[in-house]
Amino acid sequence: MILVTGASGTLGRPVTRLLAEAGADVRALSRRAREPEAAVTWCKGDLVTGEGVEDALTGVETIVHCASDPLHAKRDLPAARTLIEAARRQGAPHLVYISIVGVDKIPYRYYRIKYAVERAIEESGLPYTILRATQFHTLPAAVFAALTKVPGLVLLPRGLRDQPVDVGEVAGRLAELALAAGPARRVDDMGGPEVLTVEEMMRDYLRARGLRRPVRVPVPLPGRAARGFREGHHLVPDRAAGKRTWHQFLTETHTQR
Repeated sequence: MILVTGASGTLGRPVTRLLAEAGADVRALSRRAREPEAAVTWCKGDLVTGEGVEDALTGVETIVHCASDPLHAKRDLPAARTLIEAARRQGAPHLVYISIVGVDKIPYRYYRIKYAVERAIEESGLPYTILRATQFHTLPAAVFAALTKVPGLVLLPRGLRDQPVDVGEVAGRLAELALAAGPARRVDDMGGPEVLTVEEMMRDYLRARGLRRPVRVPVPLPGRAARGFREGHHLVPDRAAGKRTWHQFLTETHTQR
């Protein structure tokens, strides 16, 4: 029995599907009620309040913790603590957690919280596995969509690079870790197949969308977090395990529309 938190989210959906396809008995935790699916039992629960969490964990041997809310990041740590405490009461199942490359080195607020969740899991006494991945393709795509809503010049910060990875490939790695014989603590980071400048990524995005916009990269962003990104602490070029490129993601995404 495997429980997936955040099962209706960007990462949780493919993780849930892949585990079910592998023959696992999957329980999917979500704040909203869902209809049952083949090999998936949907459970309504709230990790912040704790409502429904104990019931969802009954009989569970492995938890894949995908639930996260970057827009309300302060909820992530209390939610993780709720999950950890409930798991302890349910026989200490294996806890698999998805984190982000660079959370221990870049003082960005959301990263600090993800790192605090990592530490809480490591100190919980539960058997655990933590995977750090680079950003999914969908994040820069959403940022670029916002930047190009208004016609005219597109301004980008200088000196930033990214190593986007396919969410489906990260889901596959998480499913593999969840189905493994036991916990592995911190496993190797997982990055996308290429490191690109934000200017290169934006030009590819504009071409894929059929948009004509001048692009300028005027000045670097201020602050310690921006410096951490410029220094590349969110990149792992030696761990380029992903296969799907940024260009492939854009081509397939915009061809489907």
